[in-house]
Amino acid sequence: MDLARRMFAEALGTLFLLAAVVGSGVMGMRLAAGNDAIALLANSIATGAALYALILTFAPLSGAHFNPAVTLFELARGRISASTALGYVAAQIGGAVAGVFLAHIMFGLAIIEVSAHDRSSSGEFVGEVVATTGLLITIWSVAWSRPDAIAGAVAAYITGAYWFTSSTSFANPAVTLARSITDTFAGIAPSSVPGFLLAQAIGLVLALGVAASLNSKPA
Repeated sequence: MDLARRMFAEALGTLFLLAAVVGSGVMGMRLAAGNDAIALLANSIATGAALYALILTFAPLSGAHFNPAVTLFELARGRISASTALGYVAAQIGGAVAGVFLAHIMFGLAIIEVSAHDRSSSGEFVGEVVATTGLLITIWSVAWSRPDAIAGAVAAYITGAYWFTSSTSFANPAVTLARSITDTFAGIAPSSVPGFLLAQAIGLVLALGVAASLNSKPA
């Protein structure tokens, strides 16, 4: 497919991903009667299930990155061109913002909000480094060993990382930027965004180091 159509696939897939993340967060909070654990469970399961379906749907079209960290990881390893990476990142950010707007419209919220959910602790910073590193290593290794299982592996990792990382595993710069404009359960305060983006960049560098140290070909 030409780049424009691949970019559209990335934008559309990321739109649906953010609609799932934000929409399930809103639905979870409304039905959980203030129980954050139940809301997080609903949010994580819905996000993982949607991600599984979206990867299966869009992988043949664009590779189903939906994530600038994944795109930059592939660029650094020489698997895509700089022009493709630039187009993908722009499409992912645009799609993510549109997905938040869509979720707000579905649930009767203001289209644009400013999140008040502070996520600036050092523990959450470390959690986001762990979440991003683990996601990229999962994608890299499973793509070599079981490419047919990549959708399930990524969905399972994200669902689990919602719970074992203190940051609830954003692991995605486009997702992070878009979630700053929703004052819902899934939101992140704009003041916390730079720290998360830095953590994700560190996770990207660490994942590249792991791939290089293991000779880029797992046994």
